[in-house]
Amino acid sequence: MRLTILGGGGFRVPLVYGALLGDRAGGRVSHVALYDEDPARLSAMARVLAGQAEAAGLPDAPAVTATTDLDEALRGADFVFSAIRVGGLEGRAADERIALAEGVLGQETVGAGGVAYGLRTVPVARAIARRIARTAPDAWVINFTNPAGLVTEAMAEELGNRVIGICDSPVGLGRRIARVLGARPEEAWIDYVGLNHLGWVRGLRVAGRDELPRLLADAAALESFEEGRLFGAEWLRSLGAIPNEYLHYYYFNRDTVRAYREAERTRGAFLRDQQRGFYEEAGRPGLAPGAALAAWDRTRAEREATYMAENREAAGAGEREEIDLESGGYERVALALMRAIARDERATLILNVPNGSTLSVLDAEAVIEVPCLVDANGAHPTGVAPLPLHAVGLVTAVKAVEREVLAAAASGSRADAVKAFALHPLVDSVAVARRLVEGYAAAHPGLAHLR
Repeated sequence: MRLTILGGGGFRVPLVYGALLGDRAGGRVSHVALYDEDPARLSAMARVLAGQAEAAGLPDAPAVTATTDLDEALRGADFVFSAIRVGGLEGRAADERIALAEGVLGQETVGAGGVAYGLRTVPVARAIARRIARTAPDAWVINFTNPAGLVTEAMAEELGNRVIGICDSPVGLGRRIARVLGARPEEAWIDYVGLNHLGWVRGLRVAGRDELPRLLADAAALESFEEGRLFGAEWLRSLGAIPNEYLHYYYFNRDTVRAYREAERTRGAFLRDQQRGFYEEAGRPGLAPGAALAAWDRTRAEREATYMAENREAAGAGEREEIDLESGGYERVALALMRAIARDERATLILNVPNGSTLSVLDAEAVIEVPCLVDANGAHPTGVAPLPLHAVGLVTAVKAVEREVLAAAASGSRADAVKAFALHPLVDSVAVARRLVEGYAAAHPGLAHLR
């Protein structure tokens, strides 16, 4: 099989390639085509992947090619993995800075930052979807481009059910809960429902028995894993569920905004500076693949250790523990999804797919994040219990914002863009929304028409 990775010079590409190296079953990926607009990043990443293949010592490791020609990358693809970042990390840093100057959250997928990122990403994602439909019409598209649910919904306008969104947050949360309960994660059914970066674990069934009430009754156990320390046992018991870590931005918004404003650098600025150093080192002439891989490993370890540092500081949650740094997120989900479709190996995965009739509070086309049964015909959402009212409020409000982003990206209307910002639960004033549009339009060339 042939896999094309859009954003092939991206920092997390080695996670996907590493998962492919570990897949020894029949019918696996034999060729990986990397596509990126930046040839220097492509070259550096190809060197890291060569280091991985060398370290694995496999004579039949997937071949890797790199190109800046999108059509060339797409031709013959069986699967397309989309992980692009429109505007790069410089754009993310600007998103954070502009929002924080207005006293609102600038995180890349949540709040004002997520709206800004969506406005400049959706037009590109739609154009890519059209190219895929024309050049590789039989390919399945796995979308990890953020905001993942919104972008998946935009691409589905062209690709229908052949685009499926993935995220590593729900699987990581489910794995941590299962371990605390003494269960094997692969044997647990995770009752998870919501939107991307806006969902809740409402149950965890092992051998047909829901073990979540046992966890909620044990304060020490609740606060023994990352989300428990982040939210606190008392709040989790009040909810009767374990929220996705990104809900910390909603439940503790004022605390988080304060921590972000007091930080030396925003997360985007930190990653921008960190990755600039990595790509310079990995791209040095004559550097051996093994040395490039070692540089990537060091950079990734620092990246993971500092993840959501401001949120943990606001919550007094301390440093991340060793077990929380374990890899095995979206790359495992992507590989399991490809296996299930390509080999008709039925699997249950938490994915971003059109709602259909799953949640009655949303229309059929709305992309939601729920457990899905996957087979050769794609991903099919499972039935879930209705959302409680507090969750209905957040889910419907944020979905309404996503729809305004889709409309604004299509129309180029400043009024539509202002509406998208103003309706977000974490933007507290229409006047602030108007200033945000002005600020983002001035900072990003692709949004200049909104002024």
